[in-house]
Amino acid sequence: MIEWAVITDNLPEYAAGLWLTLQLTFLSLCAGLLLAIPLAVLRSSGPSAVSRMVWAYTYFFRGTPMLVQLLLIYYGLGQFEWIQARWAEGNPLWLVLREPYGCALITFTLNTCAYTTEIIAGALRTTPHGEIEAALACGMSRLTMIRRILVPGALRRALPAYSNEAIFMLHGTAIASTVTLVDITGAARNAYSQHFAPFEAFIFAGLIYLCITFALVGLFRLAERRWLSHLQPRKATATRQ
Repeated sequence: MIEWAVITDNLPEYAAGLWLTLQLTFLSLCAGLLLAIPLAVLRSSGPSAVSRMVWAYTYFFRGTPMLVQLLLIYYGLGQFEWIQARWAEGNPLWLVLREPYGCALITFTLNTCAYTTEIIAGALRTTPHGEIEAALACGMSRLTMIRRILVPGALRRALPAYSNEAIFMLHGTAIASTVTLVDITGAARNAYSQHFAPFEAFIFAGLIYLCITFALVGLFRLAERRWLSHLQPRKATATRQ
C-alpha cells in the first residue's frame, strides 16, 4: 500500500529541492560551457604545452568520480592554513569555498567544463577542410576564422553529444546532498528519515528527475532541428508517373 502522506507532507521540501537542483544544473552548465569554448580551442589547435595542460585538466576531472571531487573541495581545502587565513580575513572570493552551495557549484562547473571541452575539441577537429580553405580565401585572420567559422560550426555539431552531458550533469547534481544541500535527493532522504518509507520517498524523486530529463531532451531536439536540419537525411517525395 502506497503511503501518499510521504509525498504530500513533504511537497514544499521537494519543491525547494527541485529549485536548487535546477539552479545547480543551469548555472554549472552555463559556466562550464563558457569556460570550455576557449579551452577546446587551445586543446585542439593551441601550442603543444598549453594543449597538454588542458588535456591534464580534462583527464583528471573525467577520470575521477565527481563525488570525490566534491568532497575534496568541500572538506579537503579547509585543511590548508593559507585558505583558513583568507577565511579569517573575510575575503569574499575565498568564503565561497566555505559554503556547501559554492563548493558544489564550483565542482559541477569544473566537471562539466572538462567533458564539454573534449566534446567541442572533437567537433573542432572534424571541421570540413573546405570551410577552412574558404575562410582563408576570404582573407580572414586566424582569430576571425575561429570566432566566425570554427567555433559556431563545432557548437552545432556538438549538440547531440552535449545533450547527453547536460543530462548527466542533471543526474550528477544528486550528490549535492552529501554536503548538506537539500536538493531533490536530499528532500527524498529527509522524507525517508521522517516516515521510514524509502520506496515512496525515492520513487517520487526519480519521477521528478525523469520529468526534467524529458524536458531537456525535448529542448535539445528542438535545437537540433533548428541548427542541424541541413545534416538530416532528406525525405523521399513521391513523384507522379
